[in-house]
Amino acid sequence: MTAKIIDGNALSTEVRSQLAERAAALKDKGITPCLAVILVGEDPASAVYVRNKVAACEKAGMRSLRDVYAPDVDPAVVFARIAELNADPSVHGILVQLPLPKHFDSEAVLEAISPEKDVDGFHAENVGALMQGNPRFIPCTPYGVMKMLESANGRSNIVGKPMAMLLLAKSCTVTICHSQSKDLAFHTRRADILVAAVGRAKMITGEMIKPGATVIDVGINRTPEGKLCGDVDFESAKEVAGAITPVPGGVGPMTITMLLANTLEAAERSLK
Repeated sequence: MTAKIIDGNALSTEVRSQLAERAAALKDKGITPCLAVILVGEDPASAVYVRNKVAACEKAGMRSLRDVYAPDVDPAVVFARIAELNADPSVHGILVQLPLPKHFDSEAVLEAISPEKDVDGFHAENVGALMQGNPRFIPCTPYGVMKMLESANGRSNIVGKPMAMLLLAKSCTVTICHSQSKDLAFHTRRADILVAAVGRAKMITGEMIKPGATVIDVGINRTPEGKLCGDVDFESAKEVAGAITPVPGGVGPMTITMLLANTLEAAERSLK
């Protein structure tokens, strides 16, 4: 058996087309959805993520703002900018790219963003709403995973806990494990849906997967040869799983897509 590949690029293209239609409808009402992104420092990966988010935003017919600060910037400068964006009615979503330099209190920065514009879904108020089953914004990676599970006909603090809450809301029985869980394979072999987000290259092998299971690989790592790979050993897993996401081309594109969806939803709420 070879697993069905859940193509994140294809699904992302489909969803973004729908988002573009909704954005165009808002423009007809005089509102252009706007996402503001703040980048602090010179981390190459973060710079790529921000560039991709801004490009995706503009391609979907949405406006984007990008503020880039030196790694040694005074946190007060960033807090002041967040306050300005909170007060600007033309800005619907605010995202601060993580990680931040060590002299920043990341939690305080995230809490400074207005909950109504926290399109990453990391503000304590939004996390609490998610736990209560009435989310304002769903964190983008778990949101994207749920869309992928729906596309595969599955039962449908950044990934793990929100993911568990979303699956519970779909009447799934959820087991949460981590890299130090004892007899990890015992748990993974029982899973009909296995979501891997531990940050260790190829940690989940085919022999750890229940035959026919749906496997969602959130991880992104680099091999010693410089190639990208996930937390799942794709080659062995695809021979056991019923459906599986690749890395790259799986969860990654959907994460950015759901960021656009959250921004659009924030803009639509501004009409109410």
